[in-house]
Amino acid sequence: MSTFSTLTLESAWLIPLYGLAGTLVALPWAAGWFRRDAHRPPAYLNILLTLIAFVHGSLVLREVMLNGPVSLEFPWLAFADLQLNISFSLSLTNLAALELITGLSLLAQFYSLGYLDKEWALARFFALLGFFEGAMSGVVLSDSLFQSYFLLEMLTLSTYLLVGFWYAQPLVITAARDAFLTKRVGDVLLLMGVVSLAAWSGVMGFQDLYAWSATQPMTPIAATLLGLGLIAGPVGKCAQFPMHLWLDEAMEGPNPASILRNSVVVTCGAIVLLKVMPLLQQAPVTLVVLQVIGIISALGGSLVSIAQVDIKRNLSYSTTAYLGLVFIAIALQVPVLALLLLFAHAVSKALLSMSVGGVIAATNCQDITELGGLGSRMPATSGSFLIGSLGLVGCLPFGGFLCLAQSVELIGAREPVLVVVFLVTNALTALNLTRVYRHVFLGQSLAKTRRAAEINWQMALPMVALSVIVLITPLLLIRLESLDGLLAFPVWAAALVVGSGLVGLLIGALIPLNKAWSRSLNPILRWFQDLLAFDFYTERFYRLTIVNVVAAFSKLADRFDRTVVDGVLHFLARFSLQSADGLKLSISGQSQSYVLTVVAAIVLLLFSLSWLLN
Repeated sequence: MSTFSTLTLESAWLIPLYGLAGTLVALPWAAGWFRRDAHRPPAYLNILLTLIAFVHGSLVLREVMLNGPVSLEFPWLAFADLQLNISFSLSLTNLAALELITGLSLLAQFYSLGYLDKEWALARFFALLGFFEGAMSGVVLSDSLFQSYFLLEMLTLSTYLLVGFWYAQPLVITAARDAFLTKRVGDVLLLMGVVSLAAWSGVMGFQDLYAWSATQPMTPIAATLLGLGLIAGPVGKCAQFPMHLWLDEAMEGPNPASILRNSVVVTCGAIVLLKVMPLLQQAPVTLVVLQVIGIISALGGSLVSIAQVDIKRNLSYSTTAYLGLVFIAIALQVPVLALLLLFAHAVSKALLSMSVGGVIAATNCQDITELGGLGSRMPATSGSFLIGSLGLVGCLPFGGFLCLAQSVELIGAREPVLVVVFLVTNALTALNLTRVYRHVFLGQSLAKTRRAAEINWQMALPMVALSVIVLITPLLLIRLESLDGLLAFPVWAAALVVGSGLVGLLIGALIPLNKAWSRSLNPILRWFQDLLAFDFYTERFYRLTIVNVVAAFSKLADRFDRTVVDGVLHFLARFSLQSADGLKLSISGQSQSYVLTVVAAIVLLLFSLSWLLN
């Protein structure tokens, strides 16, 4: 291995720091130390640092493909029997995920220059994007469970700050708070699992934990509780049931951040889950729970998405649905399939988010029932949405088709019933995207679309570039996963995937889209529409149960504090004051009285001590 190759690999730990350096570079502008009307320099510097991270990652990926995976480890903290290291795993999977993150971050940042061209706080936005990127890059490269948890906490914080970017709007503040608190539930449970595992094993590196788990049996209850704690964090990060509502509310943030949140943030959560999966071999109950979560999220998210009229919320629920399929693949111990689904989904969903952002920028509207006829006015945006949709569903020969056909074969060999979940999810996704495309890009122009024009070149360039990437995604997946071309699955699997996609396409093309018919007059159908539109009333259920229970306990604790605790303290205070008032009347000013009191107290103390000793 040459000196350049060695230096490239040994400096790979710098890659997550490029994003964090972008945050530090943008801080002087974000804090107002420099002129705020000159906010472009920090944006350009962040884009440059992300480009450097992407190039550096590409060089490391090339070396790993030639020479094999490498691990980097640096001692950090040693105390008693606790040894914590900063460690990175330079494997093919981790580096491919890193390139996905830095590549999409680069395109999203360039896209932001056009989308937020009139935003006075652009420097603050790019500082947060740099923090966002650094956390995600560290998560995928991390080779330590404790380090992964710490970086996931950074990811939660950056999500909160980006969702609440427009903090002057009350709805944005509510969305940022709800997203933060929902993810905190999963993070706290994950922390419990991390602490328990550290106490039992005494190690935190993934390879050491794998070796410990293979040789140290655990009781079923301990293994189950540990497994549930370890999967709770990824469940929250991937917006899976029952912690899925945050992704829907996070759409209140700027669209360039939604591009990354809908694509690579959820990918980071799934990769962490893949890393802890070998630790769950002794917890079959946890694997069943993971499988049930995936099924509910896939089917529920697909059904809810077809009833949404907000175009960004529509995409968020489809993200939940697709990640549900990933969870099923992980629960069935098919990591290669999970990775295929993750990469195909990330690039396609990022492209869809970009095209949706273009529609919002051109019309200032997110309600699909108020849009129409944009296909002729915004051809690049329309084409990008179409390519992203084809890349997501099972349409030959796009990446989604490759992944779903492979899923039908591999899942069918293990749990044939679950093949139905994949096919139904594919059909509902095709139906949903067809419905949205017809609403937004076809039909007659409405009031908010008559004067719409194509997006500016700073938004169009990354969108077109990503369209090309979506088109070549099958070739990239075949190379990375060493598949034998597009015929690595039987013809019947391909036929089922294409058939389910065509069913969804036909239904989406034939259903009426008249705005006046968006709510049915049939009470039963109307009830079903409301059920889906309001996410099976999940939020209302949480409010009536968890929120009200917590509020009741809070009121009870407040009443106990005010009545009992404050009552005891106030009684002691009043007793002290009254005693002081009584003592001051007994003061005579004669020293012999004071001496007599002290002597009596000493005698009483000695008598008490002698009685206790006897």
